[in-house]
Amino acid sequence: MNDYTAARHNMVESQIRPNQVTDARLLRALMDIPREMFVPASLRALAYMEQDIVLAPARHGIPERRLLPPMPLARLIQLAEVESGDLVLDVGCATGYSTAILSRLAESVVGLECDQGLAEQASQTLMELEADNAAIVTGPLRDGYASEGPFDVILLNGSVADVPEGLLSQLKDGGSLVAIIAAHGLGQAFVYRNEAGRVSQRPAFDAGGPPLPGFERKKQFVF
Repeated sequence: MNDYTAARHNMVESQIRPNQVTDARLLRALMDIPREMFVPASLRALAYMEQDIVLAPARHGIPERRLLPPMPLARLIQLAEVESGDLVLDVGCATGYSTAILSRLAESVVGLECDQGLAEQASQTLMELEADNAAIVTGPLRDGYASEGPFDVILLNGSVADVPEGLLSQLKDGGSLVAIIAAHGLGQAFVYRNEAGRVSQRPAFDAGGPPLPGFERKKQFVF
């Protein structure tokens, strides 16, 4: 067992299982997918720690991007209840780690990324892992990717101020969207479900995560 394999095992057994993640397929995917392949080479020693990792610094108006820590990601995916026949949209897939995990659970996955450089990295790594049922596309995260929908599951891969109606409209009847809603420094995971065109929502657990670009709450003028 090499160092990364041991770290992956410890991540699942010490961080994921004790935090109410019980889905056997998800645990197997987390044990199999090499998370270190999705972080910068200089930070691979941190790949399995319970912290977000800088993937790309802020530059030329593009905000900093970070990888969601393993535990909230695992709990979000479990909350979504992904089934083997599902079509999934992974919003803010960054370097594609979450897309790789979802590809083991669903029939097909669309990873949406707004940063062209990260999208290219994701495509390359998924190709190396032979994740043939996953595709990476680029575009504004807030817009989703309606041309490939509607989707059984939509995962927002980070924290957001709100969930746009345009994204909720891309859910199939019976579909679910999971997201971390952050307000005033506090975060909570929510699941949204579309039932015959009516979307309900419920809080699931407290969670934090790096913000996704494009979902910031608009500033309001105070008179």
